[in-house]
Amino acid sequence: MSDTITAGRDRYFDTLRAVAIIRVVLFHAFPLAALELVFPSMGVMFALGGSLMVKSLDRSAARAVRSRVRRLLPALWVMALILVPLMIQRGWPDRPSWPHLLLWVLPVADPPASEFGYPAAGVLWYLVTYLWLVLLSPVLLSLYRRWNLPTVLLPLFGLMLLTAYPDTFGTTAGWVVQNVLAFGSCWILGFAHREGDLAKLRPAVVLGLAAACVAGGLGWAYLHPGDTGTDLTGLPVAYAVFSIGFVLALLRWAPRMDWLARVRPLDGFVSMVNNRAVTIYLWHNVAITVAVFLFDPLKLWRIPTQGLESAVDFTIALAALAVIVLTLGWVEDIAARRPPRVSPFVRRRGLQQPLAPAHAPAPAAV
Repeated sequence: MSDTITAGRDRYFDTLRAVAIIRVVLFHAFPLAALELVFPSMGVMFALGGSLMVKSLDRSAARAVRSRVRRLLPALWVMALILVPLMIQRGWPDRPSWPHLLLWVLPVADPPASEFGYPAAGVLWYLVTYLWLVLLSPVLLSLYRRWNLPTVLLPLFGLMLLTAYPDTFGTTAGWVVQNVLAFGSCWILGFAHREGDLAKLRPAVVLGLAAACVAGGLGWAYLHPGDTGTDLTGLPVAYAVFSIGFVLALLRWAPRMDWLARVRPLDGFVSMVNNRAVTIYLWHNVAITVAVFLFDPLKLWRIPTQGLESAVDFTIALAALAVIVLTLGWVEDIAARRPPRVSPFVRRRGLQQPLAPAHAPAPAAV
């Protein structure tokens, strides 16, 4: 028998998170820069995290930080228990000393990995950045409530300085600082959403700002191409500004989500992705790598795919990811202090509405 999710969850946030996770999976399976232009997932996920952090901080800052860290790290520890011995067993010529391996326990910087382990470790920058933003949230929220607009702009200004002086913090720390600054403004805009400040802005103003940020990000990428050309993912300032535009538009409105409960397959899928979001994120690149590795041994080239090899690879990757989610997803239940279960699907009770931002007036009509 499946567990139930009680009413009160913000299904709009759940839907945005599901779309963001699926877009990340698609981007790594089909690395097309255009997918970033359609939906900048990382900025959206950090904005959702910032918004959800505010309510917890108001109850108890220390408890809020502990709760977020507790939910984040157990899935990483399970990955470490699997991956680190495999990397050592397969040969790790430049293996770091054991103190560096402690980053797999508390990832204040990217955990080290061999070439074999990189498909898994390459996505861990997100957890590192999320952890730092959680730890900084009590200070950031205090600053935001004193000086809201300057606090939103502060990470962006810092990112521009870091871009001008890239060697300030060195390679390892510089990468961490860059990511925290690149997504810090999106995180703080999450504060603005939960505090009701975005809802106070006129729709025309928000749409104008959002359009200006999207155009500004694209313009920056065009005028300041980097090593990856005009690919936004390789241009931190451009991607940060571009992401801010999407976050402004997506968090200004809170559409009713009653219809989702009536579309049972889609509703169940959104719940499943949210229940196993950390597992899907951590392991999706491994599943994609496994699919590519298995293509020749399974002689799948014999299948008359007529140029659909990528679709076959992706199907195998989804099957591998499903196995991983069923095998390891229960760790997220324990991290959330729920009874562990194999099935990622749950039964919801009642309709769930978007959570209104605290102190927010009714949204203006569009």
